[in-house]
Amino acid sequence: MPRPRRSSSKPTWNIAGVRETERNGTAFEMNDGGKYRRRWFIVGIICGLLLIAALFIALCVHYFYPSRGEEPVHVVIEEGESASQIAAKLHDNRVITSATLFRILSWLQGKQGDFKPGSYIFYTGMHYGEVFAMLEAGPDYQVRLTVPEGLTVEQTAARVAQATMVSEQEFVAAATGGDYGVAIIPQQNQDNLEGFLFPKTYELQADTAAREVVETLLAQFEAETANLDWGAAGELGVSPYEVVIVASLIEREAVLDEERPLVAAVIYNRLRIDMLLQIDATVQYALPEWKDALTYDDLKTPSPYNTYLHKGLPPAPICSPGLASIKAALSPAGADYLYYVATGDGGHFFTADYNEFLRVKEEVQQ
Repeated sequence: MPRPRRSSSKPTWNIAGVRETERNGTAFEMNDGGKYRRRWFIVGIICGLLLIAALFIALCVHYFYPSRGEEPVHVVIEEGESASQIAAKLHDNRVITSATLFRILSWLQGKQGDFKPGSYIFYTGMHYGEVFAMLEAGPDYQVRLTVPEGLTVEQTAARVAQATMVSEQEFVAAATGGDYGVAIIPQQNQDNLEGFLFPKTYELQADTAAREVVETLLAQFEAETANLDWGAAGELGVSPYEVVIVASLIEREAVLDEERPLVAAVIYNRLRIDMLLQIDATVQYALPEWKDALTYDDLKTPSPYNTYLHKGLPPAPICSPGLASIKAALSPAGADYLYYVATGDGGHFFTADYNEFLRVKEEVQQ
């Protein structure tokens, strides 16, 4: 009887160099490991692509979406300056956040030689696309000038200097040194345009001259008030110029539009009985700087504008009134009020009784 054949304990190898006895074990484990690594490789590629896409989107938004900061910046680009020099200037003035990115973008778009020299008004925190567009267009572009109600000539000059290439000194000189032929301004006051630089938002060329800016604001005053009934001034016992003075007082005293005709009534009622106007805003105008609160010594300030010392209206407007105040000055409320007290909420308490005025004033101050 032949002896049974022993099973060989020696491993056998296949052509791939894997032991046959491990085909269902280690070899398959190695295969599963490869799949695991490939899976993570694919995940890594996807994450990388998503990151690149996010960076691309962020760059596009940063480049194309216009976003002006609050602070205007005057930058002069000289003839022959390189993109690197321009980038440094813009970065130093906080117009852009990265000079390096500016240089890269200008190189990628081949814009190095396309930037025009001149004086520019940029804004802090602008996007690169907007900056490039301005530099390619040149300095002949529009800027926005906002003049709020209640500003003096000097305060308006500061706004003009921020928005345009006109300095404060140039604007004040233009507004106080010439005869602009405004019909309702008396001849002796033609060099004082206080009250007539109409408050509004304007679109101007950045390089507009000082006199042109003044003429634009004056023209706006005439356009806004052309349809008003200036003949009502005579019925109120004042001239059209004095109406503007009254309107300037109303502008500084009233916050709420519905109270402007009431403040106008108090002013005209006091004028009618030759009573001191005693308007704090006229004292503030006479002082070198605006104060949060006036002292008793301030009320004694020697000035023709001080209505605590001088009866009647001040010699000229104390600010540029808005249309609502001018209308109120032409059409005051039909009330007999002589006094008003600020109530602390933007409004006023009006009365014709002095004792009631004192009582309410004391209550408000407590």
